[in-house]
Amino acid sequence: MTATSLKERTAKGLLWGGFSNGLQQLLNLLFGVFLARLLTPADYGMVGMLSLFVMVASTLQDSGFTNALANKKEVNDEDYNAVFWFSSLMGITLYLLLFFSAPLIAAFFGKPELEGLSRLLFLGFLISSTGTAHNAVFFKRLMIRQKAIAQLVALVVSGCVGITLALCGMAYWGIALQTVTYIAACTGLYWLFSPWRPSLRIDFRPLRPLFTFSSKLLLTNLFTQFNNNLLATLMGHLFAAREVGHYTQANKWATMSHTLVAGMVNGVAQPVLAQVIDDPSRQRQVFRKMLRFTAFVSFPCTLGLALIAPELIHLALTDKWMPCVPLLRLLSIWSACLPVQQLYYNLIISHRKSDIALWTAVGLGLTQLLLLIAIHPYGIPWMVAGYVALYVASLGVWQHFAHRAMGLTVIEMLLDVLPFAGIAACAMLVTHLLAIWSALPPLPTLLGKIAVAALIYLTTLALCRAHVLQESIDYLWHKRRR
Repeated sequence: MTATSLKERTAKGLLWGGFSNGLQQLLNLLFGVFLARLLTPADYGMVGMLSLFVMVASTLQDSGFTNALANKKEVNDEDYNAVFWFSSLMGITLYLLLFFSAPLIAAFFGKPELEGLSRLLFLGFLISSTGTAHNAVFFKRLMIRQKAIAQLVALVVSGCVGITLALCGMAYWGIALQTVTYIAACTGLYWLFSPWRPSLRIDFRPLRPLFTFSSKLLLTNLFTQFNNNLLATLMGHLFAAREVGHYTQANKWATMSHTLVAGMVNGVAQPVLAQVIDDPSRQRQVFRKMLRFTAFVSFPCTLGLALIAPELIHLALTDKWMPCVPLLRLLSIWSACLPVQQLYYNLIISHRKSDIALWTAVGLGLTQLLLLIAIHPYGIPWMVAGYVALYVASLGVWQHFAHRAMGLTVIEMLLDVLPFAGIAACAMLVTHLLAIWSALPPLPTLLGKIAVAALIYLTTLALCRAHVLQESIDYLWHKRRR
């Protein structure tokens, strides 16, 4: 593939990824506001307690084969068919195992209601297991548009279901049914839009060459899910459902902000980096451009969320959710760094260094477990602060392996990231100080903060002649004229 062709496909992927994720987060915001007003922190806490089990099961049924296929030079129908049957059978096995383990899960949290709730929520990964191969097709072929349409339609349908059930007084059952509805609709549309169909012939032999690579990815993804959901699981065991609900709500908003960026980049990063693996200098150039773009978008979006958190929660969710504001501000720092970490992960995987990704995830998980156990007597805010600090520090580990993989130095990384982080932080600080002296109501304050922070950030970048800003404007202008 030529450099121009690769650049065009990458730009299209980023554009569709940005459009899709932006619209998804807007819809998530609207539906989330309605649901948060109808439901209580305890309702969200009940579902949040089960997040670790759902994510681990979903990771097991995928088993790393989606990423393995993305890094394979030639992929045929037999490869996809083997992944389809493996994932489907794994989904059935895991659901049966967790179905009969539901009483033990409920006993662990001391919540008898979780027995039935978990059996309903676990249907999600059983359904999604039938769409793993179709998702791999989209990922391998950079079919960002088709995947985006499927996710947007599923989000609208499931959001309507969630609001209807909440109005009917179904509380946390409505949240679970909304989640299952989203997965079912998304999987059905994957089947509709995918050009590939499975056959009835079950043959796992095509998976053998992928197994060494995919098995390490599986373990890596398991530890990643463990790391991402350990905090909520420990809280569910140590604190009341209401307190867990405040964390769950804060984490939901922080996740929405970094998903906007990560969804844009992750959809294209690994396939694109894998295509230039034979040209180290070109891959380094591609990676650094992605790193700059990620920092350019990530830091203002996530730090901006921390800036407007009080007004946003007050206006959108009412004052019953205000205790989640300090947690949301802490998690915004984590949210700013996570897309950068995921980009590093995609680089390492493109070099087929799944063992490095595995041991990094294992080390992070064990360190996190010990840290959270040690500081939990001080309360949830300190647990969240420790969690965030550990993730920020882990960027140094990923940078070390990026240097070994393609010679990216710490200085180069800092030059690509720190200008955007620093300018975004300064823009938010100046805006915050200006807002302190104003006596405006919450809504004008919210809109004013967004306008002032965006103006300061973009004006500063323009004065500094940031290439990524000019390239983004040129590309969007060129697309509009076409």
